Amino acid sequence: MSTQTGTYRGGAYSAGRSGTHSEQAVLGGKASRVRRAGATLPFRDERHLLAHQWLVDEAYLLDAQSYEEWLDLLADDIHYVMPVRVTTALGSGFDTAPGMAHFDEDKYSLSRRVARFRTEHAWTEDPPSRLRHHLTNVRTFAADAPDHLVVESGLLLYRSRGDYREAAQVSAGREDLLRRTDGEWKLARRTILVDDSVIRMQNLAVFL
Repeated sequence: MSTQTGTYRGGAYSAGRSGTHSEQAVLGGKASRVRRAGATLPFRDERHLLAHQWLVDEAYLLDAQSYEEWLDLLADDIHYVMPVRVTTALGSGFDTAPGMAHFDEDKYSLSRRVARFRTEHAWTEDPPSRLRHHLTNVRTFAADAPDHLVVESGLLLYRSRGDYREAAQVSAGREDLLRRTDGEWKLARRTILVDDSVIRMQNLAVFL
């Protein structure tokens, strides 16, 4: 296991603590440890084009709230984590709260969240939100294991719910690990770093 550390600015490492955010999380014990290798792939590279299209197709499923189809895009060992951001001095050595996360999930917990949307108890999404996932700044990297790609992207989620409540937005950076399994690409790991230390959205009953 690598012990590389450094200031987290969209990469895989949490400053001042060893390993990835998945390695530090409660449900991240079985998460893939595959990491990026080398510089960004050229935008014309077939692997980058493939990864970019995968993210766009996924965003359309999330916007349409086709969550059962979205689950099919996830690897069985997926780890989905969104650490809590903190505001610290430049030399403090960390910018996320140790052991704290808005999301720390595996495929089972994600599937239970999706199942709840189909019940009468999903009051946070009844009526459902109107969602739009805006993607930008997609960068793709080869990985230190075959049939894997590491993909960075910027995300702006616009969420409107009801007729009178003001719409909410969440800006974040994501690092994804895509894995080719039986000829299909699956999401094996997602780390979400929001750009706010205080989330102003009413709830987080959505997927980023």
